[in-house]
Amino acid sequence: MAGSDENNPGVIGPSQVGLRAGARGKFAAATGQNRRALSIVNRDVVGAPPFPCAVKKRPLSERNAVSNKIPSTHVHRPITRKFAAEMANKLQMKPEVPNESDDFTIIDLDDPKESNDTEVPMFERHVESMLEEIDRMEEVEMEDIAEGPFLDIDNGDKKNPLAVVEYIDDLYKFYRKAECTGCVPPNYMAQQHDINEKMRAILIDWLIEVHYKFELMEETLYLTVKVIDRFLSVHQVVRKKLQLVGITAMLLACKYEEVSVPVVEDLILISDKAYSRKEVLDMEKLMINTLQFNLSSPTPYVFMRRFLKAAQSNKKLELLSFFMIELCLVEYEMLKFPPSLLAAAAIFTAQCTIGGFKHWSKTCEWYTNYKEEQLMDCSRMMVTFHQKAGTGKLTGVQRKYCTSKYGYAAKTEPATFLLEAKS
Repeated sequence: MAGSDENNPGVIGPSQVGLRAGARGKFAAATGQNRRALSIVNRDVVGAPPFPCAVKKRPLSERNAVSNKIPSTHVHRPITRKFAAEMANKLQMKPEVPNESDDFTIIDLDDPKESNDTEVPMFERHVESMLEEIDRMEEVEMEDIAEGPFLDIDNGDKKNPLAVVEYIDDLYKFYRKAECTGCVPPNYMAQQHDINEKMRAILIDWLIEVHYKFELMEETLYLTVKVIDRFLSVHQVVRKKLQLVGITAMLLACKYEEVSVPVVEDLILISDKAYSRKEVLDMEKLMINTLQFNLSSPTPYVFMRRFLKAAQSNKKLELLSFFMIELCLVEYEMLKFPPSLLAAAAIFTAQCTIGGFKHWSKTCEWYTNYKEEQLMDCSRMMVTFHQKAGTGKLTGVQRKYCTSKYGYAAKTEPATFLLEAKS
């Protein structure tokens, strides 16, 4: 069945012509005459229909024409359901600000007076409410940023795949758990019969100089010290073999961290040929089997990089922080602190040394999980090491950080006010 053509102007259906005329065969001949009659009817029924009409005060321009099917000469046209739907769709697809000369007014044909009330279209009301909601949400977000307790230090690295922003929090949660299992007893020297903590300090101070001369990576030094302490805590070593333990631990750390590993002959030469190649290789087998091939225990360096990022450090703060932490590597009594606390305390002490006052931000507290009070004991010990770094026999760290390569960090005045603040 064909649809109704009552909304299509200029189309005459058979029910309107043929049936009314009483002769279906004369339909084609009567079409033109009836079109003229309907145009006269549309012109004369202004007051008849009970539906409102859209009256345009001026002829439509080509830009604002509602439909190409409507002739430009038609000024008055009765609104039908289809025509009104076309107008609504046109306005929603291309919302434009109407000109004053192109306003449409709604006239109730029962009441010839035009309505003066300008009602806001539903589409415009919806847009305005959405814009207000967006503004309100932006204000709330700005308040959250302004009043947030810490900064998102990984925000700038989201497009850097090497920063592994998606996994970085999980990685450091794992490191915090692993450091507890990798820590050595702080009194393990009591089990050694032929060596003591002073000999350990001499060995590590010498290894810091060897590390500097070989220009090795920073991670290698921290792993070397970690391997030495873990091995000595479970294996008895005689005094004459202690240096052999030191160079072998550095060889293992180089194989783990370095791209280019020093050859065994270089390590033998640096130890004044005190050991043979076979002795070095035999000690390597013994140490790696004693540690069960596990060299992945986190060192202070792992936490230093993350905590320095949280502190928004510059080069001066970074070098001074590493100076503090290397002073602690030599001291046996610092083994009682976990690596993460050593790293946080070194950065806190360096900040206090540079600024001249206590400084530990909410961001540092959040990412290190340490409050200022928890760092004070370790920080005061670092200040005392800083004071006596240039005196005594063990000056390897002091001489290393008195060079231009390390920014003369060792020449910075110690933060003695931290010692005075002790209650």
